[in-house]
Amino acid sequence: MLYALVDCNNFYVSCERVFDPRLLGIPVIVLSNNDGCVVARSNEAKRLGIKMGIPVFQAQRIIDANQVRVLSSNYALYGDMSRRVMLALQEFSSHVEIYSVDEAFLGLEDSPRAGDLESFGRELKTSIYRQTGIPVSVGIAETKTLAKLANYIAKESARAGGVLDLSNSPHRDVALERTPVEEVWGIGRQSAKLLKAHHIDTALKFRDSDADWVERHLTISGRHVLQELRGIPSIKFLATAPVRKSLTVSRSFGTKIEELEDMRSAVGQFITRAGEKLRRHGLSASILTVFVATNRFAKETPQYSNSVTVELSTPTDSTSELLKHGLSAVESIFREHYSYKKAGVTLTGLVLSAGLNNRLFDDAQWKRSQELAKTVDRLNSLFGQDLVHFGVVRRRKRWISKSEQRSPRYTTCWDELMTVP
Repeated sequence: MLYALVDCNNFYVSCERVFDPRLLGIPVIVLSNNDGCVVARSNEAKRLGIKMGIPVFQAQRIIDANQVRVLSSNYALYGDMSRRVMLALQEFSSHVEIYSVDEAFLGLEDSPRAGDLESFGRELKTSIYRQTGIPVSVGIAETKTLAKLANYIAKESARAGGVLDLSNSPHRDVALERTPVEEVWGIGRQSAKLLKAHHIDTALKFRDSDADWVERHLTISGRHVLQELRGIPSIKFLATAPVRKSLTVSRSFGTKIEELEDMRSAVGQFITRAGEKLRRHGLSASILTVFVATNRFAKETPQYSNSVTVELSTPTDSTSELLKHGLSAVESIFREHYSYKKAGVTLTGLVLSAGLNNRLFDDAQWKRSQELAKTVDRLNSLFGQDLVHFGVVRRRKRWISKSEQRSPRYTTCWDELMTVP
């Protein structure tokens, strides 16, 4: 099988540009929750020297001097645009593995258009842009790691024009030699540091390393990466996403929380979101963890953090059940006279809900709870998020994250649909 790795270019920025063409050709950055750090940059912003992940205040001088457009993250928009891209990819292959919100692997074994692979890649690139407005890069090779590497070069090389086929390519060694070892998929920061200490600083040198030495120092995972660079498929293609092991919903607060009722409202909101995600993925949780924390960077204020874990008697996807346990948990760890900056919930022990058909003692009540949750999900999906919600989640959320520069949710919120004057 051959693989194509399709990666959306500067995805968050590209999503914003689809609906606001005024952003084309100018430097744009997108900020994380609470407008804290840079999580996406346009090519123009990258050329100005704005680094990924830095707090926005560290880039303020560059922003002011170059009229950089700053936007708050709009995850509802990005998630919906991702769904559209992934749906469009299914026209090109029946084997699609979604790797992240902006990346997917395609298996090309049964693709009728994969004879001329470079033409196939350019047709795919053009089609995705025509259907969604999102520019993508395409890398093609015999293994997933080589396809990922081909995609990296396709983005960096003006000559490639966003598409590179490295399958059986006579230029593969040149491509590997020009790729820093830290850019190889599966080579983390510490592994790259170790390899460089042994004078292995390119993908080519890593590919030509002794396999037993690599396994001793980087475990079997490192050996698999090595084999992939040699054209030997060693990383499985996952046509369906694996069952998640955990699910976390947390936020830093826009305004510090000092009252228990505000904390209950915030944690109630997070549990509500977690319940929605469980049901969307057909999962139920066996363990619930709630955590709270003050701002560890504010050294002048009293510090406190704590968490509590509750093992549920029966796995559940019911928001009402999760709220019952979660609100009791947050009350047990909340302490007065602290200014809380962050809280969240983590669900673990996830299992497929399809296998949980009945309960021994409270089956009727549980089924009513499930039907209620599904009804609320449908109403909120049709008429807007949080139209129907549990009373613990207040309408006025004083603690909500800052998003002062967020664009409209053009595709998921009726009140924010684009209008033509």
